[in-house]
Parts: sequence; C-alpha cells; structure tokens
Amino acid sequence: QVQLVESGGASVQAGGSLRLSCAASGHTSKRGCMSWFRQAPGKQRDRVAAIDHDNITIYSDAVNGRFTISQDNTRTSLYLQRASLKPEDTATYYCASSLWDCATISATTIKYNSWGQGTQVTVSS
Repeated sequence: QVQLVESGGASVQAGGSLRLSCAASGHTSKRGCMSWFRQAPGKQRDRVAAIDHDNITIYSDAVNGRFTISQDNTRTSLYLQRASLKPEDTATYYCASSLWDCATISATTIKYNSWGQGTQVTVSS
C-alpha cells in the first residue's frame, strides 16, 4: 500500500497561481499512474491530471493549458502547478495512485487503490 499526503491548499484570488504537493511513501515501486483528482461539494470526483513513470501526462479539458503535473525522479513527490485559477477550480484536491499505467485506465476513480486525505483550494472572484 502507498501512503499519500497532500499539501499546499489555500484560498487565492481568481487569476492567481498555486502549487499542490503530494508526498508518497510505502510500496512506491509498485505505483503506475499517479494523478490529481478534485471534488467540489455535491459533485463527483474528477481526474484533472495524470502522469506515468515515463512522465507522459494527461489533462482534462477543464484544466488543459492551465495546470501542470510533474513528479520527482524517485516518484516520491507529485506536484500540480496551477495558473490562471478560476472560481470553478474551487474544490478539494486529492492525490491518487494506481497500479496500472495511465494509458490503460479511464479518468474515473476506478483502478486507483491509494488516496490522500485531500487539500482544500478556494478561488474567489
């Protein structure tokens, strides 16, 4: 099992930038796809960005061009750099790990076996 801990959530103004971090520990060698999800109150949890062991990235249409996912060489730290934040980016952001490669799984929560506790991001207009 992989343990994930997010940090970096905050309240920011629209148009601002913010970087989220996720620290991974445990069986990190067994990780495939690493992703960031977000969930707004009353809505489903959606994947916004994913990265695999070859640093190939996938983004949702909602954040493409504004968010950048990255990881360190040991894959023990995952980041989400967000620019041009909008009020609709307000959500709890979760780091997640899958045993599967990103290309083999859908953008849903299925196939993700490890989750962080979430970090809150609030964007005001």
